[in-house]
Amino acid sequence: MVTKKIKGRGRPPGRTVRGERTKARLYAVATQLFAERGYESTTLRAIATEAGVSPTLLYKHFPSKLAVVLQLYDELSHTFEGKAHELPVGGWQGNSIATLRTSLEVLHPHREVLRALIPVLVADPDNGLFSPANAASGERVKACFLAAVTEADDAPEHELAEAIGRLLYLLQLAVILWWLLDRSEGQWTTAQLVALLEQVSGLLKPMLPLASGPILQLDRLASAGLMGSSHG
Repeated sequence: MVTKKIKGRGRPPGRTVRGERTKARLYAVATQLFAERGYESTTLRAIATEAGVSPTLLYKHFPSKLAVVLQLYDELSHTFEGKAHELPVGGWQGNSIATLRTSLEVLHPHREVLRALIPVLVADPDNGLFSPANAASGERVKACFLAAVTEADDAPEHELAEAIGRLLYLLQLAVILWWLLDRSEGQWTTAQLVALLEQVSGLLKPMLPLASGPILQLDRLASAGLMGSSHG
């Protein structure tokens, strides 16, 4: 019998186990320095020195500090997506709060480096939360909040459900910013804020028919003003 050779197997061209280990080491050093020194004060040369490699080797894996940040965005969004998909499905309010809490749980180990990146996340239009560079990670996270509403047992009609999902995604970003700036011990005020949001969401359901118009309008404004897109 003649066995047909299957193409494409084996290690991808240009990637080696040693190279991947080096990249992981550089990534760990870079994020640690961001947390300790701040994003702006950390240079690529400092990362290379701390990691004990040449700047040339660093540039091969991370040609800019932004490349490190984008990998962080990507990894965190993938982890969140996986955990969000494991959540049980129920009513949309419960789904939404569970998804929000899962987001904070995923980010918790990375709080210090994310705090250091606040100027980039919030104030940098080219590299921040709503930038084209972060589009894939942002869409991944937003899709989880959309699913929390549109796939719920009591999902509202489709247009309204999607609007609520997008607004919940933006609310999550606001809660994350609160959490990053939270000075209370153990960030207990963030936990109280999420609990308060859970109470408010329970009050919203019977009011949804009356609130649908303002919700849709708010979604259109937020989409155009913050995300550069249009809905409705």
